[in-house]
Amino acid sequence: MKKFLIPILFLFILVLTACNNESTDKKTATPSDDKKAESTITYQSEEGPIEVPADPKRVVVVSSFAGNVAALGVNLVGVDSWSKQNPRYDSFLKDVEEVSDENLEKIIELDPDLIIGLSTAQNLDKLKEIAPTVTFTYGKVDYLTQQLEIGKLLNKEKEAQSWITDFKKRAKTVGEEIKATIGEDATVSVIENFDKQLYVYGNNWGRGTEILYQEMGLKMPKKVEETALAPGYYALSLEVLPEFAGDYVVLSKSTATDNSFQDTDTYKNIPAVKNNRVFEAKMEEFYFNDPLTLDYQLEFFKEHFLNSK
Repeated sequence: MKKFLIPILFLFILVLTACNNESTDKKTATPSDDKKAESTITYQSEEGPIEVPADPKRVVVVSSFAGNVAALGVNLVGVDSWSKQNPRYDSFLKDVEEVSDENLEKIIELDPDLIIGLSTAQNLDKLKEIAPTVTFTYGKVDYLTQQLEIGKLLNKEKEAQSWITDFKKRAKTVGEEIKATIGEDATVSVIENFDKQLYVYGNNWGRGTEILYQEMGLKMPKKVEETALAPGYYALSLEVLPEFAGDYVVLSKSTATDNSFQDTDTYKNIPAVKNNRVFEAKMEEFYFNDPLTLDYQLEFFKEHFLNSK
C-alpha cells in the first residue's frame, strides 16, 4: 500500500510545482501591466521627462494652447476664458467647459487625463496632483516648433509636421503674390486697441505677425522695428501713432472696446487710413498663433492685400 502511495504523492508535488511556476510567470507580466505600458508615452518637457497618455481623451488647457490641441483632433473638456471667447473655436469648443488655473475644483470635476498650459500658470503643483501637467514658456521656441512640440506631447507628431510643411508652402505662395501687388518695399504695421491702450507688434506675438514678417518677409516700419521687434510689442499713444503706421495697417480691435480714436483727425490723417489701406480684424479671432488661427489669418491677408489698391 505504501509503495502505491509514493508515486501518487510525487505526481501531486509535480502538479503543485507547475501551478506555482505558472502563477509566478503571470505576476511578472500581467495583462494590466501590458496595458499600462501601451497607454503612456514619455514626453521630454521643459522640466524634464514626464509620462503622459499615449491617446489622451480628456485634455484641459488652462492657458493659450486650446487651438493647437483642437487642430490635432484631440478631445478637450476644459479651456481658458480667452479661448472660449474666440469665435473661430466655436465648432471645436461647443461643449467644452471654461476653466481657470485658480478654480481647481472645476478642473477636478472634469477628470482630465492631461493638463496643458503656460509656464506662468498658477497652482502648477496642485494641477500636477490632478493629472500629468505639461507647460510651455511662451516664445521659448518659434510658433511652428511650438505646434510640433504639442504634436509630440499628444503623440501626433506626424500630423503636426504635415500641417507645418503645408502651411509654410501656402504662406510663401501668398506672400509672393502680396509682394507683387503692394511692392517689395511696402511696410506693414500690426496695431491693436485693447483696454483703452494702443499697441504695435513685432514678429512673434500673434495677430498674424508670424505670417506677415516671418513667412512672407514683409517689412515693418523702422519705428516698429526699433521698439517692438525685441520685446514683441510696444504700447503707444494716439499722438505718436502716425509714426508707427506703415503703408498698410492691420488693425486688431474689439467692438467691446472704445474705438473712438478712429474718429480723431490724428488717425484720419494717417496715409494708410486716407488710402483705404487699413484692414480691420476682430481681436478675439486674431489673438493666437495656433493652426486654426493661422489658417484663418492667411486667408484674411490673401483676401485683403490682394484686393487692395
